[in-house]
Amino acid sequence: MTARFDEQIQLAAQLIASARHVVALTGAGISTPSGIPDFRSPGTGEWAHLDPMEVVSLTAFHRQPERFYRWLRPLAQKMAVAEPNPAHRALAELEKLGRLQVVLTQNIDGLHQKAGSINVVELHGSLETLLCLNCRKSFPSERFYPDFIENAVIPRCPVCEGVLKPKIVFYEETLRPSIWDAAVVAAARADVMLIAGTSLEVWPVNSLPLYALDNGAHLIINTLSRTHLDDRAEILLNCEISHALPSIVRAILEM
Repeated sequence: MTARFDEQIQLAAQLIASARHVVALTGAGISTPSGIPDFRSPGTGEWAHLDPMEVVSLTAFHRQPERFYRWLRPLAQKMAVAEPNPAHRALAELEKLGRLQVVLTQNIDGLHQKAGSINVVELHGSLETLLCLNCRKSFPSERFYPDFIENAVIPRCPVCEGVLKPKIVFYEETLRPSIWDAAVVAAARADVMLIAGTSLEVWPVNSLPLYALDNGAHLIINTLSRTHLDDRAEILLNCEISHALPSIVRAILEM
């Protein structure tokens, strides 16, 4: 890599090492090296050839849940076998070193936890739990997903036979208040926010860095695409996350 990259890595390491409250905000880009497709990359993202409102909105789910599950199945198959990549492990290592206080993630794949991160706020929910929209009972997805992934059997409520919905945030839904409140509190305390693998296009998550900036925080942005906060970032790393984040950890360990 270039001398400029090495300089930026060193600066990022110094900021994180000297900070009191570091918060990571991650998106789909941190999981693409693990084989999970993102949603917004031109030509290759999930939404490049599909209108999400027709499949992953609450209205669409009520109308045609089977269409949602047809879309979800190949994604769930990839998530079932995906392993954390060096970027996930780097964040887990930063937490273990006491240099990272919390990961705020838009992802639903659970790879942060699988890598060893403990303090993770899943802003958009996860696939671990299913909810019946009829009787409102919840069930662990592991009870249903093997049959769904292998045989395309749509999960149904054992109580009332209603179609079960994953506890992820669909379009037309709001984030759970307790989750959002926890994210805002974390962001507002940050003196460094490390933004990794998100283009910051999804509201309200894209407003979280503003809480950090209001606290005087330094922004470190590591994405392959531009964001609306690039001009407010102290460090911009437009390179592969699975290389940059481990490089930051190595630089901190060498201090």
